[in-house]
Amino acid sequence: MAKLLEGPAMALFEKWGVKTPYHIVISDVNQLEDLIEANKWMNDRKMVVKAHEALGGRFKLGLVKIDLDKEGVKKAVREIIGREVQGLVISQAIVAEMISHDEEYYIAVQATREGAEILLAKMGGIEVEANWDKIKRTFVEVGEKPTDEQLIKLAEEAGFEGELAGKVAKFAHSFFECYDNEDGQYIEINPLILNPKNNEITALDAVTNLDGDARFRHPDWNFSFASEFGREYTPAEKKVMEIDSKVKGSVKLIEIPGGTTALLPAGGGASVFYSDAVVNLGGTIANYSEYSGDPPSWAVEALTEEVCSLPGVSNIIVGGAIANFTDVKATFAGIISGFRKAKDEGKLDGVKIWVRRGGPNELAGLAAMRELKDEGFDIEVFDRYTPLTDIVDMALGKQESAQ
Repeated sequence: MAKLLEGPAMALFEKWGVKTPYHIVISDVNQLEDLIEANKWMNDRKMVVKAHEALGGRFKLGLVKIDLDKEGVKKAVREIIGREVQGLVISQAIVAEMISHDEEYYIAVQATREGAEILLAKMGGIEVEANWDKIKRTFVEVGEKPTDEQLIKLAEEAGFEGELAGKVAKFAHSFFECYDNEDGQYIEINPLILNPKNNEITALDAVTNLDGDARFRHPDWNFSFASEFGREYTPAEKKVMEIDSKVKGSVKLIEIPGGTTALLPAGGGASVFYSDAVVNLGGTIANYSEYSGDPPSWAVEALTEEVCSLPGVSNIIVGGAIANFTDVKATFAGIISGFRKAKDEGKLDGVKIWVRRGGPNELAGLAAMRELKDEGFDIEVFDRYTPLTDIVDMALGKQESAQ
């Protein structure tokens, strides 16, 4: 699941006919004068300025400024951009038209195992959390669309009446189209309002989580996803994400500063297992990463280079359980190439490598790994008959190597 910031989420909504306020995203305070000149709506409307970051509780943190004219916007943007909050330096702000309204509503679509669920309430804002039992729901099976009758019924059950119920149902249809066609996993608008200026249902805010692995299906996705960790993605993380979006299978990397054991596991299960095992034995991990689904060797090589570049690492643990279809020889070829490049650059000095793997072509892959010893690598290689727990024990010095 990959989170979208409010600006690109609003653009995605508009693509599918979901109305949003006028808005712009700004990253440089020096752009303000030109932007105000280019966007005439900023000269005669009240506006809201918000930190354009994946932070909860922005209002309480002083990162939301309301009821502003253009001079107030200039001041607010200068106060917000560059401010450090919870270890994150705010790099962008979103400026939006402020729309006065009497009532607030709530709508969301969330993925389920069997399809998707549409949630709707004739209340919004903080009222939703206090009245969660009043939210009405309807289910849509995988591959199906909600019917007009289904959405009208949902709107009426939520308390909407007459013409407004029809407007809300029509909006819900467009909202679901956005979710369904853009590989949504969870999208939410809170608050949703009836804009008194044009009598249209309008989204004032957005929580948008998409299937990040589906980027290859969407050539128009020109946005970056928000970091889940309250900070910007590092250059290495961005590089691996870009590769991941283009290849069959998967390569992933999240850096964890201060760790001494780097992980290069095969699959998400092995990633979690190794992480837990290292921490349980008192070690510290330098990253989360994985390669799975039989990615090409060049992608695994690029991931390996980034893992080898992590600072302060003394151990690298490679591999996982027994693969079903991921070619051990091919993926190991990528890892070996990455190791060789890193060694030539002096990045593996003082680093011990631990390898454990099974699966298709494992004998050839493991043999190629063992040959790295002859090239001066400090490496231990084990097959499927060595428990994964033993690898971590040996890497952290809790157990002597049998080799």
